[in-house]
Amino acid sequence: LQIFLAALSFSYFSKALCGTIMKSSITQIERRFDLTSSTAGFIDGSFEMGNLLVIAFVSYFGAKLHRPKVIAVGCFTMALGCFLSAMPHFFMGYYKYETTSHTASSANLTTSINPCSLHQDVNDTVLEVSLSGCEKEPSSYMWIYILLGNMLRGIGETPITPLGISYLDDFAKEENVPVYVACLHTIAMMGPMFGFLLGSLCAKLYVDIGFVDLGSITITPQDSRWVGAWWLGFLIGGAASFLSAIPFCFLPKSLKKPEKANKDKTSRGLLENMVIMPCIFQCPLICPFLSDFYTSLKKVLGNRMYFTFLCCSLLQFSGFIGFFTYKPKYMEQQYGQSTSKSNFIIGVTSLPPVSLGIFLGGLIMKKYKMGIISATKFSFTMSFLAYAISLLHFFVGCDNYVVAGMTVSYEGNPIPYHKNSLFSECNSHCKCASNVWDPVCGANGITYVSACLAGCKTSEGHGKSTVFHNCRCLEINSSWTGNNSATLGQCPKSDDCSMKFIYYTVIQVIGGFCYALGATPSYMIMFRCVQPELKALAVGLYTLIMRMLGGIPAPVYFGAVIDKTCLKWGNTSCGKRGACRLYDSNANR
Repeated sequence: LQIFLAALSFSYFSKALCGTIMKSSITQIERRFDLTSSTAGFIDGSFEMGNLLVIAFVSYFGAKLHRPKVIAVGCFTMALGCFLSAMPHFFMGYYKYETTSHTASSANLTTSINPCSLHQDVNDTVLEVSLSGCEKEPSSYMWIYILLGNMLRGIGETPITPLGISYLDDFAKEENVPVYVACLHTIAMMGPMFGFLLGSLCAKLYVDIGFVDLGSITITPQDSRWVGAWWLGFLIGGAASFLSAIPFCFLPKSLKKPEKANKDKTSRGLLENMVIMPCIFQCPLICPFLSDFYTSLKKVLGNRMYFTFLCCSLLQFSGFIGFFTYKPKYMEQQYGQSTSKSNFIIGVTSLPPVSLGIFLGGLIMKKYKMGIISATKFSFTMSFLAYAISLLHFFVGCDNYVVAGMTVSYEGNPIPYHKNSLFSECNSHCKCASNVWDPVCGANGITYVSACLAGCKTSEGHGKSTVFHNCRCLEINSSWTGNNSATLGQCPKSDDCSMKFIYYTVIQVIGGFCYALGATPSYMIMFRCVQPELKALAVGLYTLIMRMLGGIPAPVYFGAVIDKTCLKWGNTSCGKRGACRLYDSNANR
């Protein structure tokens, strides 16, 4: 049994690791495949789709088969899903980011390049390249493999919890089961932490590391065009899932029953009663069965307390999933952090307080012997407190990036964005492309969409060290009296924004702790507000609603709202709209 527990613990860790790798890679996948946030959210939600497709059949029929081997098949399927998600990287060719500085990046240090002259026929050139690239581009829909891989991972993860817990419950001493389950969940909580730390490491590495000369890459991890080695995390997660499957292949179908067997196995009851559909085909009297089922369903949904709990939980869960999915993106756009640092901060500061909160919530409930009324009051208080704390985010946000022609005029005054604002008298002689995003940071602290739109006439250096000189658009800023040069990349946000990011992190830690503190009492409300014989149906219905109406659509509609705040879209090789490069921070908040 100890071997089974160790194997199950590692499988719990692996599935949590793989799930977090997906969350930490969302931004990278968006950029690599030129997707909108809503499409990326749809990919993320495909995990729940796969899970829902088979959960009823696996839970019911799996309990009658060789459970360790069914779990092994699930882990192998999970590994296959991870490997499938990583496969597009090896078939897509090298990543080509938007830039107008390819010539400058490979130029000799002594060579001077005029950005304006590079753009004289830029519109014709870009169209020509786009069409030829589109004809040869087989990878436009490679992201479907990630969607299928994520769905496959959802299918593979299905048997681990129901069959694993029921196996423990059947062959462990009754008093040891809670300890074993606590161990499982404790180890499972380590998965997300390691997942985000691994995501942080992978995001630092360039997507084509080992295949291209990194010296020729002109972008940095802070750039909105940067794509890290997103595929590496999936390979590591897949390897972990594969290893977790091996021990289950050698475990027996059943173990010696403990002397004091629990006659009323909770998990067995949950398994058998939660699954409705397979039973229908075995029942000789279908109509009475359906009648009984609908009567039970009516009782559960007619329970006002349960129905209110279900609605509140759905709102809370949807908000949590949406925010958690795009949290790295929010930190990048709002506070100017890199994807790597965002993932690292989440892994180190967000997850430990949540784990502590869940543990203390259960401890408080046990110590004070909370009934359903006390648990409801405590849970509501903690949820309301967490919500009130989250409102502080409105006061610790940063202003938009200062981008000439988009968030400020070329003179440095705030303006509402529209396409024609990108052009000014200072760059009119250059005939620049308006659909290119290759930002440069002026010495005056203003970001320009490209060196051409900054009116730069000469350049020196190569790669990341390229410096543009004689930029006319810097001259029209009356408050600026320094040199008229610009460097590659966006200008960083202010020091004041760095301080606000610290406040944001503190708010996240406190809010997450309060939310988690009320989670255990909240979950117990569901068990105590329905009749004992309806508990299994209540849990099954709760799981179904949370996944179908929360886990699947939330990332999609949160992503659609985020897309609405985009100020500057990138372009694909076909000339179509790609991933967003710049968001309106105020609207995003």
